[in-house]
Parts: sequence; structure tokens; C-alpha cells
Amino acid sequence: MVETVIEKLKEFAKQDFPVPEVSSYLLNLYLDEHELKKYSLRNENFYTRNLIHRDSDFEIMVICWPPNTSAPIHGHEGEKCWARVQEGQLQICNYEEVSSDPLELNIIQKLSCSPGFLDGPADIHSVENLSDKFATSVHVYAKPYDACDIYNIEKGTVERMKLTYYNVNTNDGNYSMRY
Repeated sequence: MVETVIEKLKEFAKQDFPVPEVSSYLLNLYLDEHELKKYSLRNENFYTRNLIHRDSDFEIMVICWPPNTSAPIHGHEGEKCWARVQEGQLQICNYEEVSSDPLELNIIQKLSCSPGFLDGPADIHSVENLSDKFATSVHVYAKPYDACDIYNIEKGTVERMKLTYYNVNTNDGNYSMRY
């Protein structure tokens, strides 16, 4: 299943990831929970970014969200990205930047997302698990990046944050833990 998804995304990469087609594919994709489970390493204290595949064109991750955790408001470097809820309930808020100095963001969408929900592409957003159960989402990022902007509305700041993975699929059936 994962290999099929990777091959299909390689085809989309040759077309610069046409949004309607990629969105339709990901929305209608059957993702086997048992196969995804091997990529879904969890930590009770923070959300985990588990890398399934990465090349110069795209990356696929499973992100595991413990109860009552969130990712800060962040940007996606202008790249195309999609998030699909697999398990649990997430809240996704999409923002637009009104001003950078002083920092001002407006919420343009606040979404309650159940399994099967697909968000994307998103430019600036936050993701939260507001429930008391774990949630899992699958993310596809066209043109992977290693850092992103974090928007702190209270402080009025934007800071650069280096991105890391909790674990990495080494494509040989093994996993490498990284923080």
C-alpha cells in the first residue's frame, strides 16, 4: 500500500503536484490502518513526526497526536501540502497574514476534522488534538523543507524552527529514532 502511494506521488511530482488531482487521490485513498501502525510511533508527552518516505520531490509522514496537544501556528514555506486525519479528532485552523510588522493573523477557517477529512494545501495553520484520545494524521509535503516559520500571536513574533523527525523509515524494515 505505501509503495503504491509513493509511486503515485512520483507521477504527481512530474506534473508539479496538480492540486485538484492530488487532493482527490488523497481524499479517496484507502490507507490500511495495520500497515500505517508500523510507522505510528507515539510519545505520551508530545506529537511525533514519523517519516515514511522522503526524496527531493515530496515527503510522507504519519503524525501522532497525544490527547490535548497541538502544533503551533506555522507556515509551509509556500509549498503544497496536505493532511489527512486517520484516527481521532483534530482541529485545524487556517490563517492569513494581514501584517508582518506588527504581526497580525486572521483565522480564515476553523475546522473540526474526523477520520477521512483532508486539509490542504495550507499556507499558515495550526493543528490541535482537543480530545482525550490519541489522533493520527498522514501528511504529504511537496518539495520537503527542513525549517519553517512559527507565528506567536501573543508575542507578535515569527521565529524560524528547525524540523526533526521522531523516527525515520530506513526502507529496509528498520527504523531510526531521531529527535
